[in-house]
Amino acid sequence: MPGAIAGLAYQNKAAIYDILFKASAKATLTIAADPKRLGAKLGMISVLHTWGSAMTHHPHVHMIVPGGGFSLDGRRWIACRSKFFLPVRVLSRLFRRLFIEGLFSAYAEGRLTFLGEHAGLAEARAFEAFLKPFRRSEWVVYAKRPFGGPEAVLAYLARYTHRVAISNKRLIAADAKGVTFTVKDYRIEGPGRYKTMTLATPEFIRRFLMHVLPKGFHRIRYAGFLANGNRAEAIAKARELLKAPAAAPPPQDTPPAEEPFKLERPCPCCGGRMRVVEVFARGGAPSAKHDPSSRPSPAALVIRLDTS
Repeated sequence: MPGAIAGLAYQNKAAIYDILFKASAKATLTIAADPKRLGAKLGMISVLHTWGSAMTHHPHVHMIVPGGGFSLDGRRWIACRSKFFLPVRVLSRLFRRLFIEGLFSAYAEGRLTFLGEHAGLAEARAFEAFLKPFRRSEWVVYAKRPFGGPEAVLAYLARYTHRVAISNKRLIAADAKGVTFTVKDYRIEGPGRYKTMTLATPEFIRRFLMHVLPKGFHRIRYAGFLANGNRAEAIAKARELLKAPAAAPPPQDTPPAEEPFKLERPCPCCGGRMRVVEVFARGGAPSAKHDPSSRPSPAALVIRLDTS
C-alpha cells in the first residue's frame, strides 16, 4: 500500500491489514474468474509482511497462487499460459479500488482511529480529500515467475510464512549504544546491494516493535478453493482433473507393543521395588550417617537345637 496509507495503517493495524488481505484476494479471484482473462476459480495462500529491509513500516502481502484453477462449472482444470498469469496493470487498478472502498467502509462503520498527525482525518471531508490522490496514483502489484517445483514452493513458504522483522544472521554487532545489521538496497543489482546500517538501540527496538501484530490477528490466510472449509475436497478434485497420483496418506506412527515392566531388584516378599540405601560387606554394619528408619531390617534370629 502507498506510504501515506501505511502510516494510517500503523494506527489501525487490525482493520487496515484485514482490508489489505481481502482486497488483494478479491482482486485476484475476480480477474482470474473473468472469461476474457483466465476464466477459472483460483486458490491462494496469503502471508502478511509489514517491514522493509531496514525494518521500516512497509505493509504488503505475499501470495502463492497455483498456475490455474477450476473452470467456472467445476468440470475441468484450466491452466494459465507458461509465461503469463494475469494482467498486472488490471490487477493493480482493481486492487486499488477495492482497497479504497474498504477504507471508506471501515471509516463509515467507525472502525478507524486517528491520532497525532492523522487526527484531522476524523472529519469526513478531510478523510475523503486525503484518499482522493490515491484513486489516480499507481499501486504496485507484482507477479513473479512460477516456482521450479514443489520443493521450491516449500522453500519459499519456509522463508516467508514465519519470518520476523529481522533474522539473527543479519545482526552484526550490538551493545548499549547501537545495533549494526545488514540491509538490502533494492535499487542496486549484484553483490553491492548488501550494506550495513547502525541504529541507536532505542530506535532499533522501536522499529522491531512496529511489526508486532494485534493479539489474535492471523497473518497467514487462505482464499478461493484453498479456503479452510473445502480445501481437502478441492485438492482431491484438482488431482483428479490433472490426473495426478493421489496423495500418499500420512504415515501413522504405531507405538511399539509395551513389554511387561520388570523390576531390577524386586522385593522377595511383596514383589515391589526395592531401594538400595547402602551396601556394606558381609558381617559389617550400616554406617551411622543413615536414618535408622531407612536401614535394612536385621536378619531373622536363627535358633539351633542340639539334641546330642
